[in-house]
Amino acid sequence: MTLKQLLAAPLLAALAAATAQAAGTKAEVIHWWTSGGESAAVKVFSDAYTATGGVWVDTAVALGEQARSVAINRIVGGNPPTMAQFNTSKQFLDVVEQGMLNNVDEVAIRDGWDKFLPETVLNVVKVKGHYYAAPVDIHMPTWFWYSKAAFKKAGIAAEPKSMDELFAALDKLKAAGLIALAHGGQPWQENTVFTAVLANLGGTDLYLKVMRDRDPKVILGEDFKKVLLAYKRLQSYVDKGSPGRNWNDATALLITGKAGVQIMGDWAKGEFTLAHQVPGKDYGCIAGFGPKSPYIIQGDVFVFPKTSNAEQIKAQKVLAGLMLSPATQVAFSNKKGSIPVRTDVDSSKMDICAQQGLAIMKDKSRHLGNGEVYLNPDQNGSLADILTAYWNKSIAVEKVQKDIAAALKK
Repeated sequence: MTLKQLLAAPLLAALAAATAQAAGTKAEVIHWWTSGGESAAVKVFSDAYTATGGVWVDTAVALGEQARSVAINRIVGGNPPTMAQFNTSKQFLDVVEQGMLNNVDEVAIRDGWDKFLPETVLNVVKVKGHYYAAPVDIHMPTWFWYSKAAFKKAGIAAEPKSMDELFAALDKLKAAGLIALAHGGQPWQENTVFTAVLANLGGTDLYLKVMRDRDPKVILGEDFKKVLLAYKRLQSYVDKGSPGRNWNDATALLITGKAGVQIMGDWAKGEFTLAHQVPGKDYGCIAGFGPKSPYIIQGDVFVFPKTSNAEQIKAQKVLAGLMLSPATQVAFSNKKGSIPVRTDVDSSKMDICAQQGLAIMKDKSRHLGNGEVYLNPDQNGSLADILTAYWNKSIAVEKVQKDIAAALKK
């Protein structure tokens, strides 16, 4: 079956024909996709597996850290799921090194993953020559979303094209009595806002010197200080209800026109889609400021816990193949807000935000990994703690610089 025929065929029928029969095998899947948009997206995978004759057993656990903890405990305890979600990062490297995962080399080689996966993604899922995870999407965590209705009410005629113009827009939104910046006060969300400022104000070179090289001179320097001050300034635009708010509840404030801007990954688009809002009409999406703004590559993968059960191994291979099939990739991304992890799919029916992301992905000079690609879990956690404390308390920026330099010390 050609790619063109596969994309033209009805999704479920194509998948049923293109994958091996799962013969009624139950596949338990641990994931953290619990919001409305995320649930609609994961259903694409469950429907696809059901179409092969398998039985999808959904174990959804709210919050990524909790879901990963459940998965690891189950694996270590000898009661593993069929597959479990992790981010496209070093999160599952320890599990690989301890020999607790099955590889899916047979599927990856058969389907030619090396030919269509971006290098940044391939380098994460392929460990010491073996494929231990199936990547399912590319997310960019630092999009700027804005409500068209809120912008109109605040008298903002054009979308911001720089950090200075963003601050000017936030001032107008605040003056109009709206929530200028919809934010969920949780450490990972503060980390997301910081990353957006570092990428867009600092640029690619500063981003890499801080996150990849962890250069103490740069971290203690004036350019990074400006990034931290701009990050802290953004805190003045959030509302009193921000602490503890979930990201999708912050997105809902844009959907209802109560807030103007949200800095969040493109999974937020799934919430807009679920609310039947149209990009360019009801809301706007900005991948970054300027033609060379960094595009940070993040995403989700599924790993396959070690098992000797032949039926479970067969189910793992079926799942790895179908999740990366072209038709599934497009259908999933349209629900999830992501862009396909494959570079060879027909994207003509994807929305303008996805088209923007796909166009940027063609320029490899704009690709950057997210913090979890460059930092180990301890470093990443320490950085998030420092940023959250700075966001919520009155702390001198120079102290924050010293704390980050110490936390990221090689």
